[in-house]
Amino acid sequence: MSNYIVSARKYRPVTFDSVVGQSSLTTTLKNSIQSGRLAHAYLFCGPRGVGKTTCARIFAKTINCLNPKPNGDACEECESCRAFNEQRSYNIHELDAASNNSVEDIRQLIEQVNIPPQVGRYKVFIVDEVHMLSTAAFNAFLKTLEEPPAHAIFILATTEKHKLLPTILSRCQIYDFNRMTVQNIVGHLENVARQEGITYEPTALNVIAQKADGGMRDALSIFDQVASFCQGNITYQQTIADLNVLDYDYYFKLVDYFLGNNIPDIMLTFDEILSKGFEGSHFVGGLNNHLRNLLVSRDAATVKLLETSDEVRQRYAEQAQRCQPRFLYAAIRKCTDCDLNYRMSQNKRLLVELTLIEIAQLATGDADALPSGLGPTENSLTHSGDKQLKPVFHPAANAAQTAPSAKTEHSQPVSTPAATPAPKAKPQPVETKPTTSGQSFSIHKTTTPTTQKKQQPQQPSPASTHAEKEGTSAPLTQENLTITWREMAHNMFADDAAMLNRLEQHIPQLQPDDNTLLITADNPMVAELIQRHTPQLQQQLQTTFIQPSLHINVTVRTQEERPRHLTQHQQFNKMCKENEALGKLQQEFQLEIE
Repeated sequence: MSNYIVSARKYRPVTFDSVVGQSSLTTTLKNSIQSGRLAHAYLFCGPRGVGKTTCARIFAKTINCLNPKPNGDACEECESCRAFNEQRSYNIHELDAASNNSVEDIRQLIEQVNIPPQVGRYKVFIVDEVHMLSTAAFNAFLKTLEEPPAHAIFILATTEKHKLLPTILSRCQIYDFNRMTVQNIVGHLENVARQEGITYEPTALNVIAQKADGGMRDALSIFDQVASFCQGNITYQQTIADLNVLDYDYYFKLVDYFLGNNIPDIMLTFDEILSKGFEGSHFVGGLNNHLRNLLVSRDAATVKLLETSDEVRQRYAEQAQRCQPRFLYAAIRKCTDCDLNYRMSQNKRLLVELTLIEIAQLATGDADALPSGLGPTENSLTHSGDKQLKPVFHPAANAAQTAPSAKTEHSQPVSTPAATPAPKAKPQPVETKPTTSGQSFSIHKTTTPTTQKKQQPQQPSPASTHAEKEGTSAPLTQENLTITWREMAHNMFADDAAMLNRLEQHIPQLQPDDNTLLITADNPMVAELIQRHTPQLQQQLQTTFIQPSLHINVTVRTQEERPRHLTQHQQFNKMCKENEALGKLQQEFQLEIE
């Protein structure tokens, strides 16, 4: 039985033309070889598995070929090419800087640089993972890298160019390798499958390409794994089972349920996904990506951004035509908010389920019916029986809010005599009728029924002023800001009692420009702790009140502004000045403060 060689090594490119996805770089290298304009140092940088080391080896072999072909490739027949292919060439040296990163290792390399080549014209030194060299090793390497002998060429390869010293970068010609596209990876995998005699489904290879995340070496390794699992017949179902990938059919079904406002099937589908062992955050991320794909599929100019097979692309195009852009924008925002709050949620499953219900409500016709932010308010969540989401308010209250004079505090109900001033309108209870259809599903905020005779004047809650008209956000007032801030603190820091207490004690104050919120901390340490979470809090407030320009400033109280801590006697004397009867009470009963 012959030794098995993995595909990543067996099908490694041996010529510039066989390198996948780097045509501009390989063309530049070939032209420089043909014209004889070779630099003394090259830097190949890019993600893992995109061909950096492979191109370095092909370049080293080609410049040492004694009889190059007219197109610039190596002949593969001369002594230098045979020595390279048999891994016995003394002209090409590879150094793994990850394990040989000391000054001594660099000194040994410098000693080899001074020895001229025995066969061929150049000695090529390939330093892989060069960013792992120590600072002392870099400094020892600088002089040789800048002025090497005429026969020496250095090729440095790295995945993290930002870690290299500027003095190293300035001495090299820099080649940035691109990530492999899904189409490039699929094309190469099809070629490998044909040579190996493996049958495949195009959608299965597409899943492998997406899983590889732009790396050809990763794609070939996954291909070998799936080929072993499928025993030579790679199918889509077996591929997602082996790689533990969530089937995109679930996302297509969920969007259909969203458009039909079919909440029971949405809940059952999510339960089925959880039963297969998928994490809720993984599901939300996949759903968000699916909605993004639907968005780019609506326009012929952006459909090129969709990296998938032709069959799946057609399904995206068909479903995208049934989705309104406004619905997709709002749904993506809901998924993004859920993804941000998932880690901090106490009940993660409920958070995802509530997000799915809200997305289904968005598809009923008004994408702004539900406010984006921390959760539902007075707007009721209804099912397919309701054509449009409406706030649960009494018509008189709405009339009072939409009247030209916004400062009027009392409205005149129809049933109240004109001579008697009417109290401020109060939201009326909503009667919920039992439903008999299995598809009916509704969530309403209920109130305690009261008779008209017992009704007393009552100030509306701050949340009842959430909208001056249907579909708008709450006005930014200090009262609404305080309520929203406390809700945010409890939702985001339920597990951090100390931070929750700090936020409750430091309520932001709305400034006169209506775009600035000021938080005054008692000391610099508290200010720093609040400042760490300011971007997240600020983004949530911008979304809740729909004010993108809203920002939070955190300051520290000065020594004069800090409250003085009074003794018990000082506190009592202060109280007596404010209330003289308290002092008389003390004198009459001869009370003492202990």
